[in-house]
Amino acid sequence: MPPDGWPEKAARFTYIVVTRFFSIAVLLAAWEILARSGTFTPFQLPALSNVLLRIWQDAVTGDLAINTALTLYRALVSFAICAVGGVAIGMAMSRNRLAHWFFDPIISVGFPMPKIAFLPVIILWLGVYDVSKISIIVIDAIFPVIAATVIAIQGIERELLWSARNMGAREREMLWQIVLPAALPQIMTGLQVALPLTLIVAVVAEMLMGGYGLGGAMMTASRFANSTGVFAGIVEIAVIGYCLVKAMALLRRRLLIWHQEANEPTTA
Repeated sequence: MPPDGWPEKAARFTYIVVTRFFSIAVLLAAWEILARSGTFTPFQLPALSNVLLRIWQDAVTGDLAINTALTLYRALVSFAICAVGGVAIGMAMSRNRLAHWFFDPIISVGFPMPKIAFLPVIILWLGVYDVSKISIIVIDAIFPVIAATVIAIQGIERELLWSARNMGAREREMLWQIVLPAALPQIMTGLQVALPLTLIVAVVAEMLMGGYGLGGAMMTASRFANSTGVFAGIVEIAVIGYCLVKAMALLRRRLLIWHQEANEPTTA
């Protein structure tokens, strides 16, 4: 027997899924219709059904698993480095004048510039293997984490810090029990910006450097004029990116369950 209220919950879940993904469903249906109508050649726009068939074939042969695993490995390792290094540098800049004096000009100049411009230098220094790909990803994605951490810590209410000091809190206690919890919402925002960046730059680096990975597979398909393979890569990256963003949103809600935003409506 289904539990009480099951029909209402099922109806609500169906409504949420339909309303949230309706525009995507329309886009995919338009893709299939346009491809089948002859408006575009199969080279310009392969049918969605053919693209999904190609993805299935890649999954069966194991190519999809290998390429996805390599791209995620590069993106997630880079994200971990950005998370730890970015928060550490941001905290140092906020609480140490010497660190702020040293890093602030670098952040100010480096944040707005396209970091992918360093790719030729990275290739010259490190080659075209995983170390170089991870390096360019970190260079690109660490800046939002640093900036979010600095802004978050600087925005903490001074009365909160003064009260903690007056109650005898030590510096380490201030850091772990006051500063980090108060700054965590904005730090998480910086991490949510950095995560999709790591995936984007990972794919771009694979396209430019070659080798295995989703970006490398797309470039290989492009060299052989395999339009279906290129579009299959686009769909795969879109799905993986969506899953990463949603996973990060879920992690944010878990970590900030004590925060007032946990009780606010969300589209995540």
